[in-house]
Amino acid sequence: MGKDKIRIDLVYKLLKQVPKGRVTTYKALARAAGHPAAARAVGGIMRRNPYAPAVPCHRVVYSDGRLGGFGGSRGVEAKAELLEKEGVKVKDGRLVDFANRYFDAFSVHIAEKSRLP
Repeated sequence: MGKDKIRIDLVYKLLKQVPKGRVTTYKALARAAGHPAAARAVGGIMRRNPYAPAVPCHRVVYSDGRLGGFGGSRGVEAKAELLEKEGVKVKDGRLVDFANRYFDAFSVHIAEKSRLP
């Protein structure tokens, strides 16, 4: 996509595809949105998510299974609690079963047809 900017709405719509109990990465979202080098930009988009919890930014983690950042006063602790409520085990700020929880089966076609809250 060259110098085109990553579409914020598309990132949020793609994230809505991640099921409860699963996680994705900043890098996977960037790649699905057509900007594979824009993982940091995706992190910024997650920080400004006006649609939480309908657009579940707590399901986005680092590629190595670490939780990464999360907004609010309780930060990563709150992110861990939200994930654990969905059945995702977290220990010492890292996903216990990352490989089996990882989701990257995004569909841009479906995302384009979806709506944001």
